[in-house]
Amino acid sequence: MKGRTLRHLKLLRASAISAGVLLCLLASPASLASDEQLSGMKSEISRQEQQLNSKSKKLNALQSNLKSQEQSIAAIATQMRNANADLSVIEKDISTLNRESQRLEQLKLGQMELLKELLNSQYRQGQHSQLNALLSGEDSADMDRMTVYAEKLSKARTDAINELAATDTELQLKRRALQQQTEKQKTLIASLAADKAKLEKEQQAQKKTAGAIRREINSDKGYLAELRNNEKRLKVELERAAEQARIAAEQAKVKMDGLGKYKGKMQWPVKGRILHRYGTAQTGQLRWNGMVIAAKEGSEVKAAHDGTVVLSNWLRGYGLMVVVDHGKGDMSFYGYNQALLRNVGDTVKAGDPIALVGNSGGQDASALYFEIRRKGNATNPSPWLTR
Repeated sequence: MKGRTLRHLKLLRASAISAGVLLCLLASPASLASDEQLSGMKSEISRQEQQLNSKSKKLNALQSNLKSQEQSIAAIATQMRNANADLSVIEKDISTLNRESQRLEQLKLGQMELLKELLNSQYRQGQHSQLNALLSGEDSADMDRMTVYAEKLSKARTDAINELAATDTELQLKRRALQQQTEKQKTLIASLAADKAKLEKEQQAQKKTAGAIRREINSDKGYLAELRNNEKRLKVELERAAEQARIAAEQAKVKMDGLGKYKGKMQWPVKGRILHRYGTAQTGQLRWNGMVIAAKEGSEVKAAHDGTVVLSNWLRGYGLMVVVDHGKGDMSFYGYNQALLRNVGDTVKAGDPIALVGNSGGQDASALYFEIRRKGNATNPSPWLTR
């Protein structure tokens, strides 16, 4: 009993010492320094998280501004394209009206000459009237012939006067139509000049925003992260487009038999110098899934093959993009456009214009991003295009 009590006392003493040591350690300057370091680290982590959130918000806001600016540019560019088409029609109408007016002027001159001759003939015939014929002793047969001739001459003169009046009326109508078309042409040209100025202003704003975005992702790490996120966004959009592709295949007005039979026969979407080829390095370990072709701003982007439009929208990193479904899981992509000319559900044939070349998505230069995917996997587009 006594031995057991001694062991208990020793254990209690050891426990008391351990607790004392622990209290001393917690109260020591080293422990206090660790607490301060831990608190400082937490504050730094919190600050960096706030900074990252702030950067992310700023980048998202810039991308939102870019989207808005590029959609405005697209609307103006489409408007200008339609106005130019209208102007072309008006100019043809003006040319036709000018030719018609010139023809009518010549016809009028001829009719006036004819009328002069008829009036002269009638005047000369008047000098040999029936009274003169009677006084001169001409027989009744000659007199009848003169009467018939006078009647025919009078009718010819009346017809000539009516034809001249009709020609004159038609000429006046043509002149009025020509004046109206010319006024319409002037209005349209003035509108195009205003649209061009507006477009240039929007493009300047777009350049500034794109520059600000590039500064925000200026590090390799930041650029890589943005590219990866853009690829994820594209996959999400393609998943949404999958249902549209299924509907398109059912309602297709064009062949939706895939691209398999057309390798090496597909049309180039634009003609130009290749800036980036499929599979070449984009940044870090990321490589280009398609090709980038330099082309003049505003030039037409053509569908590479028959199909149905399943996506026509602005996508971060790709700008204004059209995706055409060709059936059997084959799709072609057209990005960086200035404007989109087709809507979801539209059917297109090879060579049909589907967009206008631009630099949307924050690109430095005017170009087209072109990609082909088969069952969701990117493939080198070059061998598929006609040589």
